[in-house]
Amino acid sequence: MAVLKERIQELREEIRRTPYNKATQHHIGRLKARISRLKEESRAKAASKHRSDGYALRKAGDVTLVIVGFPSVGKSTLLNKLTGSASRVATYDFTTIKVIPGVMEYRGARIQILDVPGLIQGASSGKGRGKEVLSVIRSVDLIVLLIDVFNLHQLEALTTELHEAGIRLNQRPPNAKIDKRARGGLNITSTVELSQVRERTLKAVLSEYRIHNADVVIREDISLERFIDAVAGNRIYLPALVVLNKIDLVKEDYLGEVNKKLPDCIAISAEKGHNLDELKAAIYVRMEFIRVFTKKPGKKADLDEPIILVKGSTVGDACDRLHRDFRGKLRHAKIWGSSVKYRGQRVGLEHVLRDYDILAISLRR
Repeated sequence: MAVLKERIQELREEIRRTPYNKATQHHIGRLKARISRLKEESRAKAASKHRSDGYALRKAGDVTLVIVGFPSVGKSTLLNKLTGSASRVATYDFTTIKVIPGVMEYRGARIQILDVPGLIQGASSGKGRGKEVLSVIRSVDLIVLLIDVFNLHQLEALTTELHEAGIRLNQRPPNAKIDKRARGGLNITSTVELSQVRERTLKAVLSEYRIHNADVVIREDISLERFIDAVAGNRIYLPALVVLNKIDLVKEDYLGEVNKKLPDCIAISAEKGHNLDELKAAIYVRMEFIRVFTKKPGKKADLDEPIILVKGSTVGDACDRLHRDFRGKLRHAKIWGSSVKYRGQRVGLEHVLRDYDILAISLRR
């Protein structure tokens, strides 16, 4: 472990000393790929030695979000205000020593909210039980980054730790497909002009990951970092909201300056309950919920209690929500709504649903 960390630091220093230009792009690209691969090896070795304790979690509700922040930023207070959970609150650091779940109901959606121990700098390397906390974060649907109004630098520190742990915030996965083969060398095809990285460098990245035979298809003007993410293949892409807490302790002019620096943040006071309705609405919108109504054959649709799903959900997902056996027993489904060409159209498990669709399913006996 120590040897790997030293080697990573040496490579970072080499990158820092190397001026970036066309002549050095290939060399720097290879170094970045090597750092990424060594970090993967380091995490794998740490995971094999570490046993998780107290972080097993049963998901509940329609989606799960986690409140991420430094110690004493107000995570437990916010959880309690949003869900009524009894998460212990105190004014000293590391009050939360395990994951505390709660459920917030909003506009028909049941949103599980997790309060986890505060992240600290170095969490991605295991400091402050960071490995366990980050493993929980990787499994959720949305991240709320809770920042102290007096410590705006916390945002950069948190995003850095999450990035180091392979978590990409508010990004879509890179549009690159890598099919490994037994022989034939590296065949790289792009459907767009690549302006940020040369094919020679892409091949160097693949070589660093010991991929010497593969068909690679790239459908975006990909950057070096995003191509490395595609090759690594284990990144998590999650939506995130930035929430500024403790605004009741500052004056309006100070808050105005903060909003200029962080224009997309949601400013709240968890302690006083200020702007929590705005936060709830932002969470709902960011999750892109859809409502799907059900109907029995020959009867009217039940428009009182929809199934709450997220955008992109399929008929199969709806079946899973209704009963664990429905997916395997589905004969066919019929849809009334904007996701089909005509009313009552028959569809299969992979059909993607839209908001306000009406679903009728027929099961095999």
